[in-house]
Amino acid sequence: MSSPLPAQVRGSKLARFNALPAEAAERALLHCCGSHRWAHRVAAHRPYPDLAALLAAADEASYDLAPADLTEALAVECSTELHEGAPYAAHLALDAAHAEYERKFGHAFVICLAGHPAEEHPDMVLAGIRRRMAHEEDEERSISADELRRLARARLSVLARMPESFDAVRPESPCSPLWDSPSVPV
Repeated sequence: MSSPLPAQVRGSKLARFNALPAEAAERALLHCCGSHRWAHRVAAHRPYPDLAALLAAADEASYDLAPADLTEALAVECSTELHEGAPYAAHLALDAAHAEYERKFGHAFVICLAGHPAEEHPDMVLAGIRRRMAHEEDEERSISADELRRLARARLSVLARMPESFDAVRPESPCSPLWDSPSVPV
């Protein structure tokens, strides 16, 4: 049985999320993290009284991902891309770095850039790939899992602030620029 929600939640975007059928809530959550188990767990713990409670549940579900769940989530992530106006050499360098990372670790390089200015993203991604290429596979999976958790938090924060309800949001993939807005504090 669900507990009563505070007045500020009723009528809010979070209240609409809380009221969604389980399948619709899970579908929306899969755009934040590509693990079906994660989405199911977060959806199952509704209703959430506030964003902090939702983010705490998302964190808990992230920490509990089994190796297969993490593999599933990482499989739908996309490599970070540069804006169209970036120099051609920067695009080449980033593409080469991503390819080398994916060859070594078998999944896209994930990094949460939330809270950092867009002009810092290319350097942060390249430096992150260089630094993390030295890791052993187990260490890198652990770091990737934490970055994925941070990305899911950022994406949930964006989703909770959107004027549309959770069920109306249907980006084609978690790689949409909407999700990885640098202005989202994590």
